[in-house]
Amino acid sequence: MKNLIKGFILILALMSVNSNNAQENKKLKVKSMEEASDIPAYRLYNNPDGTCSFEKGSIPSLKHMNTASFWYSNKTEDWEKNAHPAPRKQFVITVKGKIKFKVSDGSTFIIEPGVVLVAEDLKGKGHSWDKVDNDVWERLYIPITENSDDLFEPESKD
Repeated sequence: MKNLIKGFILILALMSVNSNNAQENKKLKVKSMEEASDIPAYRLYNNPDGTCSFEKGSIPSLKHMNTASFWYSNKTEDWEKNAHPAPRKQFVITVKGKIKFKVSDGSTFIIEPGVVLVAEDLKGKGHSWDKVDNDVWERLYIPITENSDDLFEPESKD
């Protein structure tokens, strides 16, 4: 009977260790999935001298954002055809098309479906853009509520 109890205790101890290891592995997998689910993004911002720059980064998936409205566009207004600052702090989500953005120092980056643009260059000459490969740019504008976090995480510069 004594050996049976010792065996039972040993089995419980092993089950507990395996359970703890499984929980740790599950935590690692969940963290890995969270990191993998970040959405690629670029952020336009103003430098102290009023010029416009950009940085590459990401927006976390499944985070609630403080927004009040949104609208869809497939047209280009005349003022958008030249360099311009963003009219408001906003997310621009490309649904269809490929756009090449250009900032003050001549640097460029490309936005396509699956990449979020966080437009925060509200002053100065701002940015310009051109359509790439075709004449289509369908996008969703989502203004960021005043004093709200844009959730943008810059890419580490290791």
